[in-house]
Amino acid sequence: MREARDEAGGRPEPHHRHDMVVVGSANADLVVRVQRHPAPGETVLGSDLAVHPGGKGANQAVAAARLGARVALLGRVGADGHGRLLRESLERDGVDLSHLHDTPAASGVAMIAVGPRGDNSIIVAPGANSLLTEDDVRLAAPLLRAAPVVSLQLEIPLPAVLAAARLARRPVLNLSPAMAVPEELLALCDPLVVNEHEAAWLLGDAGDPARQAKALLALGPRSVVITLGADGAVTAEAGAVRPVPSPRVTPVDTTGAGDAFTGALAWRLALGEPLAGAAAFAARVGAATVRGAGAQSSYPTMAEVETL
Repeated sequence: MREARDEAGGRPEPHHRHDMVVVGSANADLVVRVQRHPAPGETVLGSDLAVHPGGKGANQAVAAARLGARVALLGRVGADGHGRLLRESLERDGVDLSHLHDTPAASGVAMIAVGPRGDNSIIVAPGANSLLTEDDVRLAAPLLRAAPVVSLQLEIPLPAVLAAARLARRPVLNLSPAMAVPEELLALCDPLVVNEHEAAWLLGDAGDPARQAKALLALGPRSVVITLGADGAVTAEAGAVRPVPSPRVTPVDTTGAGDAFTGALAWRLALGEPLAGAAAFAARVGAATVRGAGAQSSYPTMAEVETL
C-alpha cells in the first residue's frame, strides 16, 4: 500500500499505530476533602492536601490506555515538579508522550474540593496548557491524520482545538469547561460530548435530556452525547435519540469521571463501535471510576469494568 505524504516535504507518514490521539491539558490536581463546600466569603477546614496527576486531556488518555487503547497525548507541561509527576504517571500507563512538550512555565494546576457525597468544585490555573499553539498542532499533523479518533477538550486554547479538529478524521469534543465555540468546530464534532449543565449552558435552557440532545444536534454537530452521571447518558445522531443506562454504584469521588467516560467513548468509537454501544461501555467505565478516590488513580482496567 502506498504511504501518505505530509505537507512539509514529501516524507512518508507512518502507518497509524494509535487507536486515538488526545489533544489537551495535563494538570496537577491539588485535592482537599471537605465536610461541606464553603459559601462565598466563608472558610472551612478540610483534609490534608493530596496531589494527583490530572487534567482533562491527560485523564482521557490514561482512562483509555488503562483499558487497553494505544494512545498519544499532544500537549504542554511545565519543566517543574508537577510536570515530572505528570510525565511519570502517563508513562506508567503507556501513553505515547512524543508530542508532550516541556515548556518554560508552571504546569497547569487544578484546585479541587471534594464534598462528603463525592461531589466536587474545581478551579483550574492553566499554566503551560495555555501555551499550546496552532503550530504545535500543525507539526503533529501526520499523527492526527493517522489516528481513527482525536479527542479534544477546552482546557487548552481554542485555536489549537480548532486546528486539531480540522486535521482529525473523527474529532470527539468534550465541551468542558463550557464556552462559546465557532460553528465550524461544532460542525466537525462526532460526537459533541457535554454533561447536563454544559448542555443547559449551550442551549440557554435546562430540560429533558432527550429534547436537549435533539436541540444540540440542530446546532450542527454530527452526533451528540449528554452525560447524566448516575443516570447514564443520552445519545443523538441523524434524528435518533437513545437513552444509555449506567450501573448503580455508591460514589466515593466523582472527580475525573466525565473524562474517563469520554476517553472510553473515544476508544470504542476508534474501534468502530456504534455510538450508542460506545456510550454504554463508557457509562460502565464512569460508574467504575466514581467508586475510587481521585481522577486517574480511580480509573479502572478492563477486568474491573467487566465486573459491573
